[in-house]
Amino acid sequence: MTAFDTLPLKPALLASVETLGYSEMTPIQAQSLPVMLEGRDVIAQARTGSGKTAAFGLSLLQSLSVETIRLQALVLCPTRELADQVSKAIRKLAANIPNVKLLTLCGGMPLGPQLASLTHDPHIVVGTPGRVQEHFKRGSLHGGGIKVLVLDEADRMLDMGFSEAIDDIVGRIAKHHQTLLFSATYPDDIRAVSQRVQHNPVEITVETPVEEKPAIEQQFAEVDADRKLDALAQLLTGERGQHALVFCNMRRDVDTVANELDRRGFSALALHGDMEQRDRDEVMVRFANRSCSVLVATDVAARGLDIAALPLVISYDIAHDPDTHIHRIGRTGRAGQMGLAITLCTSREKPKAENIEQALGRPLPWHPLKLSSPRGKTLNLAPMKTLVIDAGRQDKLRPGDILGALTGDAGLKADDVGKIDVFATRAYVAVSRELANKALERLRAGKIKGRNFRVRPLS
Repeated sequence: MTAFDTLPLKPALLASVETLGYSEMTPIQAQSLPVMLEGRDVIAQARTGSGKTAAFGLSLLQSLSVETIRLQALVLCPTRELADQVSKAIRKLAANIPNVKLLTLCGGMPLGPQLASLTHDPHIVVGTPGRVQEHFKRGSLHGGGIKVLVLDEADRMLDMGFSEAIDDIVGRIAKHHQTLLFSATYPDDIRAVSQRVQHNPVEITVETPVEEKPAIEQQFAEVDADRKLDALAQLLTGERGQHALVFCNMRRDVDTVANELDRRGFSALALHGDMEQRDRDEVMVRFANRSCSVLVATDVAARGLDIAALPLVISYDIAHDPDTHIHRIGRTGRAGQMGLAITLCTSREKPKAENIEQALGRPLPWHPLKLSSPRGKTLNLAPMKTLVIDAGRQDKLRPGDILGALTGDAGLKADDVGKIDVFATRAYVAVSRELANKALERLRAGKIKGRNFRVRPLS
């Protein structure tokens, strides 16, 4: 492993690295950063959690000239959730560089505020291809000064049909720029994109050492199609079902499965691309802060989820291809935790199971699933409840202000307060379920940061 101070990074960036507690580089950082800092194009195979965001974040910030007020770095991501994550990470790395302007430009958000923010060029834009392309076409974004283009999770962007948008964007930015392409997999269409948009790229593949591979137990279970929901409910009844992610292939099935689980007494929510962005945000917040136990989602919608300790992932439908299956099971067994990935398989889905077996190069671990008789309603409530405060960053509200109000006048212990998420115009706080009503009453009766804000439970 190598220390960050062996690299020719600005002192401000080294200070940020130290503040964030990054002592040594991860394998992807050690292999890619020296090459990226030289200005070379890079195509890197890197999965979520490998440290790739910090790698390209440090590289683009190193080349940034804050005095030059023009767009210099563009990062394209497949989903708004991932774009938000990347923006936060880059902001933390840029904390010691004054006056860096970074904008997040994604679809599903009103265009007006974005246009207002673009009256002065930002230094960095992180966004989804469709919305970024729209801004270039409108002339609200100018790409002539771009030095670095990052394509993050490029395989997902192609899966979502963004290939033409990416090509169009590349045609609208400075001809001579550095292109950094990160992808979890290297299918032929990714190599084709690299050939179109990169110049003599350095190829980097980081194999996860055997001892560092996540501890995931895989199980495949054969079920009759008409007992699939019973099987799912039975698997979610144990302790692992307190925080589980369930994948369906189709959006309509996501709604059906989530509604049926809810009817059976599980704290379950649906997540898919047909939902309004605000509803998607709220579902993500509730699953991450443990006020929802089971999230039923499509693969694309779950892409931006960043949950460190997720004990159980269930494929209600077998994934269409082996790469997607591998990505699904990789959602569990993170951060040194043991994880369980269960795939339900009907007789019609056997060919997909055989494709996965072929890709893995080993027999699948089939486990017989003995189904008990369907039980009555199970009360499987999430441990936390979410309260919404109708104020956010625009009101200068910070997580510390909310925590202070709850542990001060409201009389809660810090342990009773969970994750706090502050958005532009609203904030969400998770509170222990049994204390949620007390917290709500106290917040409504008292003040946050000396002011009265509307507070309500998120049901």
